[in-house]
Amino acid sequence: LYNKSNYPPYAGGGGFIMDGSLAKRLHKTSETLELYPIDDVFLGMCLEVLKVSPVGHEGFKTFGIVKNKNSKMNKEPCFFRSMLVVHKMLPPELLQMWDLV
Repeated sequence: LYNKSNYPPYAGGGGFIMDGSLAKRLHKTSETLELYPIDDVFLGMCLEVLKVSPVGHEGFKTFGIVKNKNSKMNKEPCFFRSMLVVHKMLPPELLQMWDLV
């Protein structure tokens, strides 16, 4: 389905931040490309056309976070303060995190 040997740089799904003008440009660009079935990669394809490179951020934990279940640190709001997106947390863990924050 993809005619190049490597995918373009792309933001891992789950969350990303962009300004409104980029969102509008991405929308227009997306209408010029054939839809690709992997949404993350399709976003990267659109960014490539616009000559925009995604930038990683420490606050995006798309592979989850490593927690020591016995650590008191996990009950401290500061443990979560710099996180923007966290994957692989169960609903009760998410509720606990939001209560702390």
